[in-house]
Amino acid sequence: MAAVKSLRSRALDLLSRREMSQAELRRKLAPYAEDPAEIDALLQEFAERNWQSDRRYAESYVYSKGSRYGRLRLAQGLQQQKLDSELIEAALPDRSSERATARAVLRKKFKQPPADFAAQQRAARFLAYRGFDHDTIRHALDKAWQDEEEWDE
Repeated sequence: MAAVKSLRSRALDLLSRREMSQAELRRKLAPYAEDPAEIDALLQEFAERNWQSDRRYAESYVYSKGSRYGRLRLAQGLQQQKLDSELIEAALPDRSSERATARAVLRKKFKQPPADFAAQQRAARFLAYRGFDHDTIRHALDKAWQDEEEWDE
């Protein structure tokens, strides 16, 4: 029983620092467990008490990284944590806020509009790396340096 208490205290210590997905918490606790069933029981208890929540983890992940990355990159990061696809889709920002994020990221990285085709391609690659889809990239390149009233036209 001492090992379970030690496992419980380790899990509480990890969760007190930041939100974690069940998969991440399981991975971090695995070296300290004698039996994987101990981890399963502990994670079940934590989920029942709402001490650990994959939904809360997904929301905090999107909140912390959503101002820098697009839906594709955010979804990939959440999939790496083995979250359910419905949880991922519910946590992701909507398309209109993604467009605003792409414009802001583009203006921050490139202070002025791309002067030639090569610069435009460089800006598009930058946004693609950040996880924005093609339509959002086209919109951001077209509208990022226009007046705000014209953005959603």
